[in-house]
Amino acid sequence: MGFSAIWGLLLGAALLGGGEASCGYQSCPVTKPNMLNIHLIPHTHDDVGWLKTVDQYFFGVRNDIQHAGVQYILDSVILELLADPTKRFIYVEVAFFARWWGLQTDAMRQAVQQLVAEGRLEFVNGGWCMNDEAAVHYSSVIDQMSLGLNFLKETFGECGRPQVAWHIDPFGHSREQASLFAQMGYDGFFLGRIDYQDKARREAVREMEQLWRGSGSLEPPVADLFTGVLPNGYNPPMALCWDQSCSDDPIVDDNSDENNVQSLVTYFLGVAAAQSKHYRTNHIVMTMGSDFQYENANLWYKNMDKLIKHVNAQQHQGSLVHVLYSTPSCYLWELNKANLSWSVKYDDFFPYADGPHHFWTGYFTSRPALKRYERLSNNFLQVCNQLEVLAGTRANVGPYGNSSSFELRKAMGVAQHHDAVSGTAKQHVTNDYAKQLSGGWEACQVVVTNALASIGGSKENFMFCTYLNISICPLTEAAHTFEVIVYNPLPRQVSQNIRLPVNGSHYSVTAPDGQAVLNEVIPVSSFTRGVRHDRGDAMYELVFQASAPPLGYSSYAISRLPGRNPAHSKLLKRLHDQAQPGKQSLSWGIQNEHLRVLFDPKTGLLKEIQNLDKSISLPVSQNFFWYNSSTGNDENEQASGAYIFRPNNSEPFPITKGVRFYQVKTQVVQEVYQNFSSWCSQVVRLYAGQPYLELEWTVGPIPIRDGLGKEIISRFDTNLQTDRRFYTDSNGREILERRRDYRATWNLSQTEPVAGNYYPVNSRIYIKDQKVQLTVLTDRSQGGSSTADGSLELMVHRRLLYDDNRGVGEPLLEPGIYHDGLVVRGRHLILLDTAESSAEQHRLLAQQEFMAPQLVLAPGGGPPYQLGQRSLKQFSALRQALPANIHLLTLAQWGPDSVLIRLEHQFERGESINGSLPVTINLMNLFSSFNIITIQEMNLAANQKQEDMRRLIWQSDAGVASHRSGRWLDPTRIMLQPMEIRTFLAQIQQVFDL
Repeated sequence: MGFSAIWGLLLGAALLGGGEASCGYQSCPVTKPNMLNIHLIPHTHDDVGWLKTVDQYFFGVRNDIQHAGVQYILDSVILELLADPTKRFIYVEVAFFARWWGLQTDAMRQAVQQLVAEGRLEFVNGGWCMNDEAAVHYSSVIDQMSLGLNFLKETFGECGRPQVAWHIDPFGHSREQASLFAQMGYDGFFLGRIDYQDKARREAVREMEQLWRGSGSLEPPVADLFTGVLPNGYNPPMALCWDQSCSDDPIVDDNSDENNVQSLVTYFLGVAAAQSKHYRTNHIVMTMGSDFQYENANLWYKNMDKLIKHVNAQQHQGSLVHVLYSTPSCYLWELNKANLSWSVKYDDFFPYADGPHHFWTGYFTSRPALKRYERLSNNFLQVCNQLEVLAGTRANVGPYGNSSSFELRKAMGVAQHHDAVSGTAKQHVTNDYAKQLSGGWEACQVVVTNALASIGGSKENFMFCTYLNISICPLTEAAHTFEVIVYNPLPRQVSQNIRLPVNGSHYSVTAPDGQAVLNEVIPVSSFTRGVRHDRGDAMYELVFQASAPPLGYSSYAISRLPGRNPAHSKLLKRLHDQAQPGKQSLSWGIQNEHLRVLFDPKTGLLKEIQNLDKSISLPVSQNFFWYNSSTGNDENEQASGAYIFRPNNSEPFPITKGVRFYQVKTQVVQEVYQNFSSWCSQVVRLYAGQPYLELEWTVGPIPIRDGLGKEIISRFDTNLQTDRRFYTDSNGREILERRRDYRATWNLSQTEPVAGNYYPVNSRIYIKDQKVQLTVLTDRSQGGSSTADGSLELMVHRRLLYDDNRGVGEPLLEPGIYHDGLVVRGRHLILLDTAESSAEQHRLLAQQEFMAPQLVLAPGGGPPYQLGQRSLKQFSALRQALPANIHLLTLAQWGPDSVLIRLEHQFERGESINGSLPVTINLMNLFSSFNIITIQEMNLAANQKQEDMRRLIWQSDAGVASHRSGRWLDPTRIMLQPMEIRTFLAQIQQVFDL
């Protein structure tokens, strides 16, 4: 009988046998209370890109790189499950499963639905990918989890809803991730990787499982999550791997000289006994699988069947060990029934090290261009989502084509993978991640243009200038007149400083109300922007401040005027090459209404920042340095690589001790241009009315002709007495205190004084004393630290010559567009304020940086969208702005006539006198573009009604948490407490007059 015939018989049997079934905890196998129960968990770990692209992994091509074909894994596993009702399997990555599902017949889909309904095929985690936890922003994590979980809900109903989170491969774990998982309704969380010192201590004191308190603001147990550390990462015990990729001996139980049953059973019982000493109950877990395993599932299941049979047979001789097929949720269920009291963890699992000199802190910065592209892509996705709702169906079907936000949602889901935004994939895979994002951008550009045309009433030739960071925009460089539409995705009015490359010397800028807007034309600097890498053909930049209403846009009209060269304007003051050794001069600087910034006349470096509103003066020196990367050439030396940061010296080298510089002063902006070297420069910028300082840095190509890999940092040195403490955000939300050479949960033996003190910085890092706080905001995820009191540093770029032997198999040597090294440009925003008032500044500014206004340009003069429709120069979709401490986290289409709405309180408890107060919102009277007909509160992932959430209750050493009963929903009075996110699914009716 052929394979297809067997397949058909199994499908038919599955469909005929599809009677009453149960999933969830009710489907768990029976265990033996007086024995050690060993839960075998058959699983595969399928990276959504790493050594091969997503498509290469799915289809099984390029096996010369790595033998892996996800479609065959699922084919093979399903065949085994259909053949034997005792077998179980778990699956994680919905990006792959959804692809496979789309290729299946109706009969196969019904059979798989039956397996899920019986709890034998169980989804764990359930996001589009298994996301990274260091380089991701919470907004993107929520989106990618919601994408995957809602596919499972639509496909399998309640039985498709995972009850367990499963992060077996990410390289460290954030507290915010635990909080998000808890709010999504998960009962437990299992980890694969934690610091080797931490794991050794936990094993010794039997603390491999505990309760993780994911928030310092949310009332327990809202953000509490039971968390377990797996014994072998995510691999099977040594010598017990029976995949085709392994070389371990199979179990031979026939009458043969190769019979090894007795030795393997004895070995297995010894492994189980040793493992059980590290855990508190009579249940332990063994992960039976690994990377891209089960392509031939029969190998695994045949040997596990024999293992179960022969180990359990020992019970007749008095053995107290019971082995069974299981799943993470069934294991978790047994732990919960044990009714023990568990210790509580309050911090996170960063940084992660797998050996004394092996700190995985380099990937916090690796591939900085991709990290920035991912951050920009989420910004554009939120704009796309919002306009798709505000314009209704005309955003999807219109004069610019038919499209939706779905392509960018999927691309962003893939980009959150723990080898994607982390920067730890091969170069060709990284290129593919960027390609997927680009395709998503193109799809969303159609949505945005359709929406703006329908709302604004004019069919313009809309353009997206995506190269403004290198002063390229063909329309503004060539046109004498054009329009700039500034769309604001925030629920409060914002002001944004606009910079456009132009070739004229004088321009008029007209606001939506017809008022003239002050503007300046500044020459594009070849002084800092290098040679061919960094700029287009524009000679100047037009600079002006724009304002946009909440959740809406303003349209500005730009016209080129005749006039003389702005380089001769009296508004411009240049001070060339002042950094001359030995030259004595008074400090000089730039200043606006709020800040004064002083520079050292000898070096040209930043010297002091003064907050004029608070009368604060802080000496601050800023410079760029580089760490010399370890090479790994010595047998005992660990190299720096995509994952690991290991400098060969604790002291970095300054790129220079004095810069060439000049100054530009206008009514709109004041700037100091600093040149540190041929490959490193910076603009220190202060706009009129701006209470923060902007540092725009350009780094690369990092030179390597000297044979040295380099890791570049921007360092700020002050006289603040910081007592070894500094502070970083957790995935863009809550702030965690860090202490140099310290871990809260064990006595650290510090072996790497720099790399061992690096932490992920998703949006901000700060240092403070009792009175003053210096905060630096980033425009992408970076690694950061305070290696000395009063100092903080951020790693901005890396170029390495050696692989770090953690699997990727190539050095972090990004070629860049000209194949001589990657050039990266970015911004740091600097805030100086009192310690007690800083949160009011950095909370709002970080959100505005993350959800920045989107610029869309047009020549102007397009025909009406509909006959007789007037052009709308300004628009807001809100009846009134939301309070500053409330953020509209999500506004997205969720069905033909339903939308997903998330409101978020963006302050922590107690960090601001006013910002931390609870707020009540009338959701029914918030939007002007649509009416809410019905509304339902959901969990954070929107895959379960809030009222239906029934999470397992755990006892903790911190005492019993009060479990909040279901609250009655009054949509006219939505109260948000500090750090609370509330999620709603609303049926709407469009009312916007198109």
